[in-house]
Amino acid sequence: MEMHQVRYFLALCETLNFTRAAEQCHVAQPSLTRAIKKLEAEFGGELFRRERNLTHLTALGRALQPHLADVVAASDAAATFAREARRGKRAPITLGVMSTLSPAHLATLLRHLHQHVPDLDLTIAEASCHGLVECLMEGEVDVGLLALPNLPDRVDARPLFDERYMIAFARGHRFEQMNGIPMRELDGEDYLVRLHCEFADHFDALGGGRDFKTRTRQSAEREDWVQAMILAGVGCAVMPEYLPTLPGVVMRPIVDPAVTRTVSLATVAGRRYSPTLRLLIDAVGRHDWRQST
Repeated sequence: MEMHQVRYFLALCETLNFTRAAEQCHVAQPSLTRAIKKLEAEFGGELFRRERNLTHLTALGRALQPHLADVVAASDAAATFAREARRGKRAPITLGVMSTLSPAHLATLLRHLHQHVPDLDLTIAEASCHGLVECLMEGEVDVGLLALPNLPDRVDARPLFDERYMIAFARGHRFEQMNGIPMRELDGEDYLVRLHCEFADHFDALGGGRDFKTRTRQSAEREDWVQAMILAGVGCAVMPEYLPTLPGVVMRPIVDPAVTRTVSLATVAGRRYSPTLRLLIDAVGRHDWRQST
């Protein structure tokens, strides 16, 4: 089955007249007739019933019509997409976002991108920072928003903003009386593990030792689940500064040492950018992240 045969078939469905269908398709009537006969041979039955000057769709023809119409629509959409991509107007982009990025930052970024790259065909994929690096290297995402102190040489990182790490706990905890929480104060505390947290990478990058030992009570993948555990009085947890918190969750900055992270826009060095990806990267670079903090 060839696409021109399908188009001839649909034109004949519309006109129910071989002469008018041929004129509509800008071909000679014998050519259109031969194409329809080839389709009938391929599908194993008549598609049209010819009765003197009247032409009717057969049951097989009626059954095939919506399916073949979908084939043409999909082909036309693909051709349009390809033309726009060649002109740099449109190209699919997959943005990898670390699990601990604040939704406020993401919402502000998406608003900015919509203003500057209105035809952006964007897919957002969520993963841990280490998972995003793997996805970048494998080409599964085109660009990532992540925060790690050490990245492979092939990954280019453009710093966007900094944020502190905090200790999150429920009201009434002894930490509530402190302006800042030294890491040694975590010694003996019940601790909740956020499974996608990259805090340990940033803390270890400072080069200091761990003069404290926590009691790990529970762990969870989702930030809201960890915060629910905090409100239940199960323990405390480390969280980035701008992560939204549930009512009743209190946060204090970590001090002695202070631990921060730099959120960066990451791409793979040497990999060619599509025009659309270039627009996205430039738009993210121009974005004022202070609006989101």
